[in-house]
Amino acid sequence: MGKLGATEVILIVVVIVLLFGGKKIPELMKGLGTGIKEFKDAAKGEENKPADSKKDEENK
Repeated sequence: MGKLGATEVILIVVVIVLLFGGKKIPELMKGLGTGIKEFKDAAKGEENKPADSKKDEENK
């Protein structure tokens, strides 16, 4: 139970397509990518502030 071979990867992809359908997969991947990015930023300790809050701070 070590590495995944080509057959296993193909089987996993087929199951995912059957479960979610072709149209939902891009949405799922976008959400997954956003989640990973937020996790990495939180792990680094960086806080992303919206652009509007920076403008408000400059006007004070």
